[in-house]
Amino acid sequence: MTQSVAAPAQTVSAVAPGQEEVDLRVMTFNIQSGLQGLDKVADVIRSAAPDIVALQEVDVRSLRASGLDQPAVLAERTGLPYYAHFRTTSLFGGDYGVALLSRFPLESVQQHPLPVVEGTEPRTLAHALVKVNGQEVSVYVTHLTRRPFNNAIRVRQSVAIMALVSQDPRPKLLMGDMNDTPESNSLRLFTRELMDVFAQRGEGSAITYPLPIIPSLRLDYVLASERFMPRRSKVLRVKASDHFPVVADLTLLGPVRAPAPQLATGEPSMASSASSQ
Repeated sequence: MTQSVAAPAQTVSAVAPGQEEVDLRVMTFNIQSGLQGLDKVADVIRSAAPDIVALQEVDVRSLRASGLDQPAVLAERTGLPYYAHFRTTSLFGGDYGVALLSRFPLESVQQHPLPVVEGTEPRTLAHALVKVNGQEVSVYVTHLTRRPFNNAIRVRQSVAIMALVSQDPRPKLLMGDMNDTPESNSLRLFTRELMDVFAQRGEGSAITYPLPIIPSLRLDYVLASERFMPRRSKVLRVKASDHFPVVADLTLLGPVRAPAPQLATGEPSMASSASSQ
């Protein structure tokens, strides 16, 4: 839908052609390498009908994944044809890392290593550029160092992530298993600039990592820049992994052209010609 916006006198603003508001559904899901069944993971994603899915703990051709290329299989089974896997390390004879599924073509993909404690699992910030109704959108996926310790390294990882994300002028999403709670320092670094969609429009329980004894936790997030309007978010309490997926409904707002001054009316000034005589 095209919108007119308030503008100062003698200026005109308009939404750029072909870049009207677009409704999107996105999901983040730590799939635990499909250990509880990749079919279950695919069913959850397909039932939720998202446009973009951020995945963590994803295997490619590992022994524990029975040699499957998990992102490729999930893309086929969910009807999300575009996908990418971002390797962080080798495990069980295959590649392991994060991944992205998308209804929209991936214009480009890259990844950035994050700081870690020497000898621990490598971590990455994955970045894909997608074009949604003519607009370029940056989608970032990550999986921070695990709890219950390592608070300081997660803060360093958050600082590194925001150093990159803050420089990106596009509409942007940051999704993943942050391995930390909303009140943590690492999450506060994110929410200084990005919106926690569930905190704004969440429905039902916020818990994404259920535990049988100690308190359950909220560790998985959809974070969005101001170019997105949050409409609804929900944690899906399904048994397909040790994490619950998070779904968020958003509206991507159309960019507004810079105000253009109207041409002045009336007689032109003769000062310059008079001074030259």
